[in-house]
Amino acid sequence: MQLGLIGLGRMGGNMRERIRRAGHTVVGYDRNPEVSDVGSVAELVERLDAPRTVWVMVPAGAPTQSVIDELGGLLRPGDTVVDGGNSRWSDDEKHAAELGAKGIGFVDCGVSGGVWGLENGYALMVGGDTEHVERLRPIFDALKPEGPYGYVHAGKVGAGHFSKMVHNGIEYAMMQAYAEGWELLEKVDSVTDVREVFRSWQEGTVIRSWLLDLAVDALDQDEHLDKLRGYAEDSGEGRWTVEAAIDNAVPLPAITASLFARFASRQDDSPQMKMIAALRNQFGGHAVESAKE
Repeated sequence: MQLGLIGLGRMGGNMRERIRRAGHTVVGYDRNPEVSDVGSVAELVERLDAPRTVWVMVPAGAPTQSVIDELGGLLRPGDTVVDGGNSRWSDDEKHAAELGAKGIGFVDCGVSGGVWGLENGYALMVGGDTEHVERLRPIFDALKPEGPYGYVHAGKVGAGHFSKMVHNGIEYAMMQAYAEGWELLEKVDSVTDVREVFRSWQEGTVIRSWLLDLAVDALDQDEHLDKLRGYAEDSGEGRWTVEAAIDNAVPLPAITASLFARFASRQDDSPQMKMIAALRNQFGGHAVESAKE
């Protein structure tokens, strides 16, 4: 199958490679000419045979809207656009309507896997009409992990990004719990090897997880996280999850508290946020801030 892919950053570049390894043709475009296969979005569209499929992996908001607008003028009826970035689910219906008026299909896809997705595969949460989604199954199958799990057609347009938003909200709360436990262990005099305590939890305990494995990896690199500043960004999905909870009158005390804890990290050098920053760097390659000398 042929696929156009716009945005070849940490995620997009690895996705291009994984899809190619599965035997599909990928034409990639990025503003960075060193990684781009073509010189423009227009050239990318020209390189694809109809009906075309173009996957967009650019930042949410204005950058995504700009690409959607450009593709709307280049694609033809029967073509399909996939938004695989972290767009807000409420934008998906707007994009589907704009493209649908021109006969162009739209699919939203929440993608999880970070910098490890190339080798391990990506969890995919997809929203859209069945006819558009099923046409893309070869690409989804190439991206997902081996085995029966890692892909779901979650529902209609917007369902993919809504599901990924909730996934990220849960991720906030899980990381916060590990971070709070780590800080408490570091604080007391009786526990003399916090890193090995975390390592002992990796097998046989009910809190074992990939995030715990990554926490141990981070502690192996910097045992007390002294090299990190206690500051952690929020990329938007946590806020959107809390807003959706308010709109639907669903109590989310743990996720909401974890979001507010990140806000607190902007005011103080929080030990907990050192762990949050370390985890975000481990799974997603997110930037961290170094501790001041």
